[in-house]
Amino acid sequence: MCGMPQQPPVRSTPQRPPRPDASMSLLTNVMDHSLDDGYAEAAARKRAEGEGGLPRTLRAKLGLAAGLVLAALVVTVGAAQARVAAPVVAKEREELIDRIDRETAVADRLEKSVDELREEVSARQREAIGHGGSGDRSELVGILSGATPVHGPGVKLVVDDARDASAGGDGDPRSTSGFSDTGRVRDRDMQRVINGLWESGAEAVAINGQRLTALSAIRAAGDAILVDNRPLVPPYTVLAVGNGRNLSDRFQNSADGLYLHALQENYGIRTALSVEDDLRLPAAPSVIVRTAQPISETEKGTS
Repeated sequence: MCGMPQQPPVRSTPQRPPRPDASMSLLTNVMDHSLDDGYAEAAARKRAEGEGGLPRTLRAKLGLAAGLVLAALVVTVGAAQARVAAPVVAKEREELIDRIDRETAVADRLEKSVDELREEVSARQREAIGHGGSGDRSELVGILSGATPVHGPGVKLVVDDARDASAGGDGDPRSTSGFSDTGRVRDRDMQRVINGLWESGAEAVAINGQRLTALSAIRAAGDAILVDNRPLVPPYTVLAVGNGRNLSDRFQNSADGLYLHALQENYGIRTALSVEDDLRLPAAPSVIVRTAQPISETEKGTS
């Protein structure tokens, strides 16, 4: 019985499990072949032709050695020059520091001398006022001119910048349109405060311990406030001698007091007003009159 030829059984080859990184074939290829095939062939060709690597001829080796020696020489000369120049620079720096210290000491001595002379002038002015008339009148003149220290009841007003104040600005009134406020107290603000206190009945006024007179000027220099050309720093403490309760009420109800209140509400300027039983104000450093002249008794009779 003839039948179909028997075929050998087919053996199935076991399937290898897939690589864990089979899904990252591109990354695997990059990691396995970090150098491009074209670059690898070019490098192999140069090595075969003797073009790659270190120079092989004596001339090339001498040229490379000369270049290295020249580079080392440049670095050595630069280091030597830096070492030689370092003591000179240090000496010049020390001389400059010594010069600054000497000039600072001279400026301090001159400032001290100016303060002594101002005190002497003030003392002589107070003496001249005391001998210029009756006792009550001379004392009144000294108080009104700021030539003598005073004390008495009054008000204490503290004006300070806003908590988030920043530098800048031009010192113009805040009522001006387009003014970029920075939360800082301006010279114009202090001028209005002082004038408001005078108009409200203050008899003597001082800012940060500096007595104001009829000749005092409040100006700005950048962000600093100058009183008689002396810079002040916030907070600005204003002491005003007068009838404390009446002075406080009249100032708060005046146009300047309302202006200060508006600064507090709209710009964050901090203020604090209190009535004090006894305030002590120093005398003004000096009162110099260059233009006005007193009228003599003879001129009074002829006028």
